[in-house]
Amino acid sequence: MKFIVYYFSGTGNTKWACETLARELVNRGHEAEIYPISAGSTLPSPEGYEGVLVGYPVHAFNAPVPVLKFLKTLPVLQKRLPVWLVRTSGEPLKLNEASGVTPKRILKKKGYDVRGELHYVMPYNIIFRHPEGMAVRMKRDAERVIPQDAALIAEGGGTLYKNGPFRRMVAFTLRIEHPAMPVIGRRFKATKSCIGCGKCEKVCPLGNITMVEGKPKFGKNCAACMGCAFSCPKDAVKISLLNGWRVNGAYSFEGDPALDSDVIRYCRKSYLRYFHNLEER
Repeated sequence: MKFIVYYFSGTGNTKWACETLARELVNRGHEAEIYPISAGSTLPSPEGYEGVLVGYPVHAFNAPVPVLKFLKTLPVLQKRLPVWLVRTSGEPLKLNEASGVTPKRILKKKGYDVRGELHYVMPYNIIFRHPEGMAVRMKRDAERVIPQDAALIAEGGGTLYKNGPFRRMVAFTLRIEHPAMPVIGRRFKATKSCIGCGKCEKVCPLGNITMVEGKPKFGKNCAACMGCAFSCPKDAVKISLLNGWRVNGAYSFEGDPALDSDVIRYCRKSYLRYFHNLEER
């Protein structure tokens, strides 16, 4: 089979998950082409492919605006193509499953056959920084099950999440992020620690940052991917009203994975359930 993979990623978690899935599909004798959803990019049509994967990070229990806009540009095809949604989030709450409601509705209206939804928990790039041991266990467990997920995709299988009124209501309420972030994002700023390296400009998938006289200027198209604040080598990007949730610096994913006794208290039962479910597969 020939697959096309589209993904939106700010700090690399979703990119890694989609690249790993694509690699596993190739290892099984299939073809897989992967493309980032980013500003100014011309993405190929899914016509001529036999399967589609769409990857995104969960933002406030919703899919990010750039992903929804991209899905709306997809052509209506004569042949119903199977689609799998691939999402990453910082916590394994069931509320994250509601992020697929709108993407599934858009795709189904266009005649696509949504076959399955995949969810991988990866360390936060906003709210707080996960301990390294937690990050290691998250990535290790995702690596454990991605080959199984790729095999299921190759067979045309998958599982769709069901979302009741409560999840839908919470996701709908928090969709306020969509109109709010362009406003909040314009108030991002760089402190005196900024060295003018331009990394924030390069990492922004929406082209929302331009360097002016050696300092970043933030535009009106922010989607809260947090690539700028997370990737800054000097921790110089302050994220306005969200600054108390700022997380800076890549995770190393090295060392020993967290034991059950080391799992953080925040959503502890959900993390343990997620880890155990993956480790028992």
